[in-house]
Amino acid sequence: MNADASPQGVIDTDIHQVLDSRRMTDFLREPYRSRFLSGSRGPGHLGYWNPNGVMRSDTRLGDGRRIEGSPETLGQYFLDVYGIEFGILTGGNLHIGLSPDPDYAAAYVAAENDIVAADWLPADGRLRSSLTVSPADPALAAREIRRWAGHPGFVQVMMPSGARIPYGQRFYHPIYEAAVECNLPVAIHPGSEGVGISGAPTAAGYPTTYFEWHTGLVGSYLAHLISLVTEGVFAKFPALRFVLVEGGVSWLPPLLWRFDKNWKALRQTTPWVDRPPSEIVADHVLLTTQPVEEPPNGVHLHQILGMFDAGRMLMFSTDFPHWDGDTPDFAARALPPALRDRVMSETARELYRLPERTKSSLCETHSD
Repeated sequence: MNADASPQGVIDTDIHQVLDSRRMTDFLREPYRSRFLSGSRGPGHLGYWNPNGVMRSDTRLGDGRRIEGSPETLGQYFLDVYGIEFGILTGGNLHIGLSPDPDYAAAYVAAENDIVAADWLPADGRLRSSLTVSPADPALAAREIRRWAGHPGFVQVMMPSGARIPYGQRFYHPIYEAAVECNLPVAIHPGSEGVGISGAPTAAGYPTTYFEWHTGLVGSYLAHLISLVTEGVFAKFPALRFVLVEGGVSWLPPLLWRFDKNWKALRQTTPWVDRPPSEIVADHVLLTTQPVEEPPNGVHLHQILGMFDAGRMLMFSTDFPHWDGDTPDFAARALPPALRDRVMSETARELYRLPERTKSSLCETHSD
């Protein structure tokens, strides 16, 4: 790992910690503990082959430990190396939220949240965490959110982007109600499309390869975003902020153009959408950088970022330790200088209510 060009004051909004599965038995209640010990981990995967592996091979240390496997190694070999001021943990078994058994799913994610609270958050003051919930039963998810109300270490609610129905539908509103009550944004993360009760991962059906599946993941983000706006989620919950983690960036402007155009002609069908959808999205929705698009001409990415309010809506993420992650120095170089402070740290600092930065700014660190 080379962090020579890493900026200071970085806030990473997508770090995948790996929990010690042995700790599950300390928190998972019966009868679910016995089920876990028997080998049940949820609805599984589609079986696509990634030739790179999901986890980077270079995160294994000489003594066999993995960097993502403990807060101590994560702090020493990742946060310290890249000068990361705060890191938002997004790991956990999001696939479990698509289990056909909502009680087991709720118990499983509750145990994972307990492990994070006991083992990870107290160990390093730079760490904050997502609060994982299973959306299969919104009442149980809302109860889990309220169980941790006021805990300073949990800064957002996390759900899988694979889903049985679009996330704007009223079925899910108890989750948003609890999140707003507890002053937490809600986030979704990809990777579970096509798993469990979510149905086919694309509107056209099941892809053949990981390459095809991975490239098309953004389709679920388009569908959820359209649903959230047209179903009136942000009209009903005006304080709600919604984070689209690891979904890319370049698809957003053309979708908003189409959204606004259609709203002008079809707004009678959704009277609660009382202003252009692009304005609603700008006020309520955020994205993370990874996997940032990499056009051959970097100016084209800058142009895309100028087509929406990227300074207010975009947050840096590494997706560490996944195979296609981005380092802080790489992402900062790809951004227009005027956006670097906002994207690399300050938008996330505001959303997650993190302490003010004391280090030098990105603009001072990166001279152009």
